Amino acid sequence: MSASVDIETPTPLWLDCDPGHDDAFAILISALHPSLNLLGITTIHGNASLAKTTANAGSVLEAIGRPEIPVYPGTAKPFSRPALHAPDIHGESGLDGTDLLPKPSVAPITDKNPILAMRDALLAQPKGTPWVIATGTLTNVALLFSTFPEVVEHIAGLSIMGGAIGNGFTAAPMSKIPGEKSRIGNVTPWAEFNLYCDPESSEAIFSNPLLASKTAIMSLDLTHQVLADTDVQTRILHGSSDPSKKPTVVRQILHDLLLFFAGTYEKVFGLSTGPPLHDPLAVAAILSNLNPVFAQKHPEKAITFDDKGGERFAIHIVTDGLHGEDVSVTGQLGRSIATPVEGPGVAVPRGVDLEAFWNLILECVQLADDCNVARGKLD
Repeated sequence: MSASVDIETPTPLWLDCDPGHDDAFAILISALHPSLNLLGITTIHGNASLAKTTANAGSVLEAIGRPEIPVYPGTAKPFSRPALHAPDIHGESGLDGTDLLPKPSVAPITDKNPILAMRDALLAQPKGTPWVIATGTLTNVALLFSTFPEVVEHIAGLSIMGGAIGNGFTAAPMSKIPGEKSRIGNVTPWAEFNLYCDPESSEAIFSNPLLASKTAIMSLDLTHQVLADTDVQTRILHGSSDPSKKPTVVRQILHDLLLFFAGTYEKVFGLSTGPPLHDPLAVAAILSNLNPVFAQKHPEKAITFDDKGGERFAIHIVTDGLHGEDVSVTGQLGRSIATPVEGPGVAVPRGVDLEAFWNLILECVQLADDCNVARGKLD
């Protein structure tokens, strides 16, 4: 092979997640996109218990043909609060809606501390190349950066699905239930679920100046623009093939998950167009203008997020209050308050190229089919 041939080195990443219907699509992109190298997954309490999110991560990897990717069970609760779950959105299992998910063929790794596993995998990559993606509660990630501060300097970026800015930050509605027009968050009127579950860990991340300068958050103000409507659902089920043809098992699984997710979002928030596909946006950030290295190397492939030409924020997370059903007890606990700053700060994009994003999802669904064909597992 000629030495002049440029062989792309995929961007290494570590995914911390709590699968979760939308987490399944984050795993899909992370594990299959040819420009990404998924080093491993840590699971976290959140959408369901740690035991369930860990099982779900293994099942999704099995379904998409990548069971060899290591999964490490992380922390089961926040450092200083009880764990919360979201059965009203994700069902009791965290991935309700399908009976087709396979059991994992590879057991999760329990003989190594998960935070140490994250640290070792990231530091084994060249400095300035690896990314951390967090699509669940931030307990594991906060422990990583507080225990091993050298990782903060080593990584290229941190992309988080979390937070809600509100107050007209974008035109995306949080809810269409009467009387909720001014709602900012999803779990409470003020707060987004991931940051609300462990607000102390969230604040620890955003109060670290060096880490904040490498961080992007996909807030509800953005994710509620990215609705998996019936057209998207159909394209995921059938791709470009004949709609009368029986879909593959992995396509049927993903379609089933979207239908369930759509149903809970309509019931809880009155969003009838389709469910917001929150979590894969955090992975897509690596393949976008929010990652200058990728964007400069592949300007024709980079997804465009609208960050107003470099708009950046200082983010403060409210930690006063108690988890509960009554807003008089919770107050604004978990609320993300964004203050514009000059110079380094957190990127909080206000929009995204929807066509490019959905094409990314569809490309990776086809790659899952291809991967299963190669393994002789396609039905």
